[in-house]
Amino acid sequence: MGTRYALPHRLLHWGIAILILLSLASGMTLGFLGFEGAMERFGQAGTDFVYTYHKTLGVTILGLMVLRLISRLVFGKPAYEQALPPAQKWASNAVHITLYVLLFTMPVLGWLATASGGYPVQFFQFNLPGLIGRDPALSETLFAWHGRVGWLILVLAVIHISAALYHWKVRRDGVMQRMSLLGGNR
Repeated sequence: MGTRYALPHRLLHWGIAILILLSLASGMTLGFLGFEGAMERFGQAGTDFVYTYHKTLGVTILGLMVLRLISRLVFGKPAYEQALPPAQKWASNAVHITLYVLLFTMPVLGWLATASGGYPVQFFQFNLPGLIGRDPALSETLFAWHGRVGWLILVLAVIHISAALYHWKVRRDGVMQRMSLLGGNR
């Protein structure tokens, strides 16, 4: 297998990473501004675009995470070039597993919060099934959890990126190259 993840897994990793950054940016913009603030800042058309864009990103991330999980199960995990110390291996596994769980949970929470709020669950111009009925109190709770999970994903992403940079620039132990799109198949 070598010391690199399979190409489909690497492509999914980087594609999902970009979509997560865009989703967090749009979600935090909407969270900070609120609906009224977004309307003042962007107008009706702009606000509708940001909400649709955010929902589309969430549905896309959910679909790509399903593919990523399948890729991980089919292609497995490559060996480390150099064995990690036990504490680093444990921390790495904890962060990765938590990110996987949260990247499935986050879009599902958003989907259910949107539907229970009586809003359309959009994927580009298409309205997807809401999956649950209208319940404003439940919607408020689910949106609150959606926001909390977003912050947790941001914190874990910073930890993940910091660890990758540490392995790449400080330890130079080949960990970063496992997910690199550049270079040969080491």
